[in-house]
Amino acid sequence: MTVGDHAGRDRAGAHDGPYDGPPDGGAAGPEGTGLHVPVLLDRVLELLGPAVDRVTGRAPVYLDGTLGMGGHAAAMLAAHPTLRLVGLDRDTTALERSARRLAPFGDRVTLVHAVYDEVTDVLARLGVDRVDAALFDLGVSSPQLDEGDRGFAYSYDAPLDMRMDRTQPLTAADVVNTYPPGEIARVLREYGEERFAQRIAGAIARERERAPLTSTLRLAELVRTAIPAATRRTGGNPAKRTFQALRIEVNGELEIWRRALPAALDALPVGGRLVVLSYHSLEDRITKQELAALAADTTPPGLPVPLPEHAPYLRLLVRGAELPTEDETTTNPRAGSVRLRAAERVREAT
Repeated sequence: MTVGDHAGRDRAGAHDGPYDGPPDGGAAGPEGTGLHVPVLLDRVLELLGPAVDRVTGRAPVYLDGTLGMGGHAAAMLAAHPTLRLVGLDRDTTALERSARRLAPFGDRVTLVHAVYDEVTDVLARLGVDRVDAALFDLGVSSPQLDEGDRGFAYSYDAPLDMRMDRTQPLTAADVVNTYPPGEIARVLREYGEERFAQRIAGAIARERERAPLTSTLRLAELVRTAIPAATRRTGGNPAKRTFQALRIEVNGELEIWRRALPAALDALPVGGRLVVLSYHSLEDRITKQELAALAADTTPPGLPVPLPEHAPYLRLLVRGAELPTEDETTTNPRAGSVRLRAAERVREAT
């Protein structure tokens, strides 16, 4: 096993939604045991397996762009004995844990501290020309939610941090205490799809004049009181959209995903496959639009036959976004909001 350090631009990362974990933002796994259960594991193996099995004459390469606890990676390595893993994560704690989990696979494993939009640079530095299979399991990971000092959850008190990479400077406390109210409202509206963004931003601005906001519970209570009482009675914790929005802002998640997805697709050879697991509509919309554009024939209308140079680059492997089964959500509550999309590369760039 080799482990690299490539901190990059201190941006974005990996589970979430308006769902963002168990309903109370508490412990992960069945019955709150803390057990890490990889989301849609069997389906991921089923979709990526053919891209690995088709490779002959060399070791196939699997890119896990959001390594997390290494559950998907360990299963892929176990299922394909010649597979080589390139695993990325911006969270140094996640890399340390997954390194221990993946140690039995020895030099088949290369782990890199990097943001996943740096995939092109990372692969070049490692001398990897192409990746045969790739997975991106987006959002905040289970351990990040469950570790109180990370500040991702609103169900217990913690510092307002929310950094996936704790080597970066920007925290959620910086956002709520230094951004102008109008900018806070924009973040809540765009990244949390929060109807009451203006009211919440105003409440934050008034509160921080008395003392800086540094506590997750204090912010969650502030949001609750800023939202109309009738709205508070439905839809789960009133703070969930605000916490999602702040986390996306702190980690630059959407901007990074817009760069990372095309880069990962470019790294696939013909026959290579990519799977994306998204947990809120903003990430899934970016994925849907990019895959649909590359799966379309762009021959100008009116021509009698399709032009080869306008043929699709991708073949979609699932119809629309695939949802978890009831068995999956029973076993793993955090799979409740997942949306799976997958594609196979069918043409090289001209």
